[in-house]
Amino acid sequence: MKELTSSENTVRPKKNIIREYGEAILIAVILALFIRTFVVQAFKIPSGSMQPTLLIGDHILVNKFIYGIKLPFSDSVLIPIKDPEQGDIVVFEFPEDTKKDFIKRVIAVPGDTIEIRNKKVYINNLPIDDPYGAYPNPHSMRGAARPRDNFGPVTVPPKSFFVMGDNRDHSYDSRFWGFVKQSAIKGKAFIIYWSWDTENTGVRWKRLGDIVR
Repeated sequence: MKELTSSENTVRPKKNIIREYGEAILIAVILALFIRTFVVQAFKIPSGSMQPTLLIGDHILVNKFIYGIKLPFSDSVLIPIKDPEQGDIVVFEFPEDTKKDFIKRVIAVPGDTIEIRNKKVYINNLPIDDPYGAYPNPHSMRGAARPRDNFGPVTVPPKSFFVMGDNRDHSYDSRFWGFVKQSAIKGKAFIIYWSWDTENTGVRWKRLGDIVR
């Protein structure tokens, strides 16, 4: 009987260790999923549409609760907090393919009338302060069929936003495919945590930790 008891005592700690590791891993997975769903999510910048603010190879963190806590696997907001504002850089589901995520800057909010005249952006018939807009091509395209440099006027509908890339001459945005619904917005970009220069295959050390504005 003693030998059997001794044998059991040597096995039980192993089972306890396995159980402890399993529980720790399970808790870590649940915590990671919770954070990714409700708190913060990482994204990588794949194109130059937000240059010079965000570069190809930048890795950013997005605040997912700043605009409200959503019900998982749904667009329903459980706890509203605030609405996106003009100037916010937001990640959202691309309206033409919701499986893709896009990142752009909010230019106009619900009720605003937006117009673009020869690359200059007007909100409610007033020119906006636009320090982040970059126009590498000095040529202005004219005509309704070419909305890049001349667009509108149009009024932003309720619970929708007009967004543009900072690289205004090379961005596929609301000028071409319309408005972003508020329910499609995933969060606001707030920091660059990693940046890899794909052309020179090196780390952009100076960009690490930069706040996204």
